[in-house]
Amino acid sequence: MWSEMSKTYLRGETVTLVEMLDAREKRVTIQQELLQKHPRCSLLSATMNIPGPIKTNEQLRQAFLTVIKEINSLFPPEKIAARKHRELKTGPEYYLVLNETPKELKRKLIEVEETHRFGRLMDLDVIYLSNHTRHSISRTELNHKPRTCFICDEEAKVCGRQRHHSVEEMQETISNLLRKEG
Repeated sequence: MWSEMSKTYLRGETVTLVEMLDAREKRVTIQQELLQKHPRCSLLSATMNIPGPIKTNEQLRQAFLTVIKEINSLFPPEKIAARKHRELKTGPEYYLVLNETPKELKRKLIEVEETHRFGRLMDLDVIYLSNHTRHSISRTELNHKPRTCFICDEEAKVCGRQRHHSVEEMQETISNLLRKEG
């Protein structure tokens, strides 16, 4: 059942599909610009994975920042080439350019995704240039299983494609996670 508390947690500005597509296009542009400035580095592009038309609010922003703080603590300042943080109604975005191999960076981020209390809500993509072309590294390339749904144990992409859960059910689960004390 859709509780009043969940509604409180998932209040916020509604985002349209066009706004999401525009934000994604701008994100690719930012990624490309950062990689062109730092072609020998790896790029973390961090966003949140929040279903439904509301992509951010204060609780989600705080959860995002908690994960970003954890990620930043993993790297000494001399490894960081650049960073950028954007707060948008389509959700927060964080970019971290590092003197780190893509595989090593992805390994560290998988650890965050799997152990941080809000790691499951994050999309932590690793992007790099090879022959002037953008590439990303997947969990499966590092012998990790694909991410699972945060409601059931099904592979997240399969579960989402088959629409096993309603947006309300997913938002309820997220709200409960945000409400739990650390």
